[in-house]
Amino acid sequence: MEQMTLFDDRRQTVPLASRLRPTTLEEFAGQEHLLGKGKMLRQLIEKDQISSMIFWGPPGVGKTTLASIIASKTKADFINFSAVTSGIKEIKEVMKQAEDSRRMGIRTVLFVDEIHRFNKAQQDAFLPFVEKGSIILIGATTENPSFEVNAALLSRCRVFVLKALDERDLMKVLEHALKSPAGFGDQNVQMTEQQLKAVAAFANGDARTALNTLEMAVLNGEISAEGIVVTDEGLEQCISRKSLLYDKNGEEHYNLISALHKSMRNSDPDAAIYWMCRMLEGGENPLYIARRLVRFASEDIGMADSHALQVAVAAYQACHFLGMPECDVHLTHAVTYLSMAPKSNALYVACEVCKKDVKNLRAEPVPLQLRNAPTNLMKELNYGKGYEYAHDTEEKLTHMQCMPESLKDRKYYRPTTQGEEKAVKARLEEIEAWKR
Repeated sequence: MEQMTLFDDRRQTVPLASRLRPTTLEEFAGQEHLLGKGKMLRQLIEKDQISSMIFWGPPGVGKTTLASIIASKTKADFINFSAVTSGIKEIKEVMKQAEDSRRMGIRTVLFVDEIHRFNKAQQDAFLPFVEKGSIILIGATTENPSFEVNAALLSRCRVFVLKALDERDLMKVLEHALKSPAGFGDQNVQMTEQQLKAVAAFANGDARTALNTLEMAVLNGEISAEGIVVTDEGLEQCISRKSLLYDKNGEEHYNLISALHKSMRNSDPDAAIYWMCRMLEGGENPLYIARRLVRFASEDIGMADSHALQVAVAAYQACHFLGMPECDVHLTHAVTYLSMAPKSNALYVACEVCKKDVKNLRAEPVPLQLRNAPTNLMKELNYGKGYEYAHDTEEKLTHMQCMPESLKDRKYYRPTTQGEEKAVKARLEEIEAWKR
């Protein structure tokens, strides 16, 4: 009889997340908005009426698992295809196989993991076969399909958005792992509810991360006669650094900078500092953040506190001089200052309205009184005639019209009463009253 070895135990070689992959919809955790009783996706799977679709969601929420459940339910041929390891040649081979099956009356469901990694030419190769019905395409992506999937292909697919799992769903996954024979059910693992909640919080909505962290914690637990005890000290080593979802070229990049901008606009320094630190921790270039702060200083604060622009520019220079990690405190300084400064978007509004006029209205000539006359011909053409030099007056003001005639009553800058702009508003009203 052949002797068993340590490596014959499947649990020693297969990751916990793979061993516990759900095989039925009843075992699947989360996504109730899609897979709850009576929901559309659940009905399509149960009735084996799958059409081409895209699963869009963050890592570890069940995109590949859903595909494997569909594979077990469908009467069609199911082909699992990875965008990471496949190219045009492999696509053509699979398409030929699917076309042959179609002629024999057999459907083919093609699952493409990480479909966003395919370039345009590779995605285009699927299109005629999707149109003919040779394949039912199921793509999985962590990136926004509006940007990463060709419009022609996307228009033929239904997009299902999978959400990050909440703490309750992750707790169910973790508790199941401790009880299931495929997990640690026969090892009497002792973990407190607080420890499980710490793992769920660390996973940040990702079931795979939660199970991988649990596996690491159990493997490093203290072995006793009663079983395995996971200590707080051991668990802390497993979750010492939070795994952050951040892609400097992807949608999350824009989500985070948007969160930073809107938190500062809402005068919430704590939220603004948090989102700024999230970006830095994810590897964002501090100069990018500093550039956005410079823009914010004029767009959302402007004349209400002109020092804000100076602070933002100084923060950019500090980031340029020092770099990471030292410049993080300078960004915190600027983010806090901009959050607490009085807010006015009067400059932004003035700029946008004026740009619209410049774009849509005729290009008016510069009034003669505003033109220089460096030559005799220009003087003969009345260039500069009627110009009034403001410094020659006691008030440093004149009644000279500077706008083109057709725009003489147009107003772009409308100051608010916020911060220092209140004084600017009063000054502008004083000037307008004098001119009247």
